[in-house]
Amino acid sequence: MPTLKDVAQLTSEVDRLSGELHAELTEGEIDFEKMVQLADSVSERADRLAASFQTMAQALDASLASPAKNGKDESSASASDDDSEAR
Repeated sequence: MPTLKDVAQLTSEVDRLSGELHAELTEGEIDFEKMVQLADSVSERADRLAASFQTMAQALDASLASPAKNGKDESSASASDDDSEAR
């Protein structure tokens, strides 16, 4: 699973590449081949970012869905809480 540091690095790369693309479009000689390459690079990294966030979200969901580490599942923990509140 990617780390937050890995994802931060990817966002930095996307930022740098999109800056280069913007500069090429606004200040460069309008080299379409270069712009296509830059746009493809941005897209590839954006796809990797999305996949990284999806992996992280699935791992978080899985950890939240698993029973508590003390051997009780959440439903029995909630039932205990309800019993103590009723007293």
